Amino acid sequence: MFKKTSHSRVFQDLVDQIQRAILEGRLKPGDKLPPQRTLMEMFATSRASVREALRVLEQKGLIEVKLGVQGGAVVRQTNIDPATEVLTLLMQQNQVSLAHLEAFRLCVEGEVTALAARSAEPGAIARLRRILDRARDCLHDDRVDAKAFVEVDIELHIALAEISGNPVFVAVVKMVHETILGYYDRFTLRRPAVLEENYHDLCAIVAAVEQGDPEAARRLARDHVRRFNRHMEAEVAAER
Repeated sequence: MFKKTSHSRVFQDLVDQIQRAILEGRLKPGDKLPPQRTLMEMFATSRASVREALRVLEQKGLIEVKLGVQGGAVVRQTNIDPATEVLTLLMQQNQVSLAHLEAFRLCVEGEVTALAARSAEPGAIARLRRILDRARDCLHDDRVDAKAFVEVDIELHIALAEISGNPVFVAVVKMVHETILGYYDRFTLRRPAVLEENYHDLCAIVAAVEQGDPEAARRLARDHVRRFNRHMEAEVAAER
């Protein structure tokens, strides 16, 4: 899997090769890297270089170094928590506004939904329909569960990104939506009329995806983003 490195850039080569093996799926979550002594032999390098490379890979979130007899460097499940934390911090410091998020979502989610409409198979449509059923269940007349509805709403947006088939979109949409859920929890849209409007938006988007109409899907997704942002801006303004 690995090859000897050039002595002029041994440390960076070691990091690059292991990282590439992880990102290309040749090393999967849960796989253990060879022991440090074996890595030293494979890369023809020093223990210090191996340890430094493992430290960098751990900082990147690609591996976890466990101690003990059964320890070692283990490939981690890729996640975006650090990026989510950075975005949340920027929002808390008012460096990322609702307007910034709206502009970003209009570009990205419009295209994500259009891609989903082009590629959605029957199984994917069935998945979206099941999510819609759960969203509807959150809107009982006698007990509206606003927080649960928002979580299901986010799940549907992430599902659309996954159906689009582009892992970059999946990561970005997940980051933005999970950040919105966390940071704006105190602004959760609790009014039944607003939640009902949101639900109908989602139904229309799923219908366009099911019909394989990318232009309608893009337009409906963008309209949904604009409506959501208007409600959030009103909630923020009311708190001031």
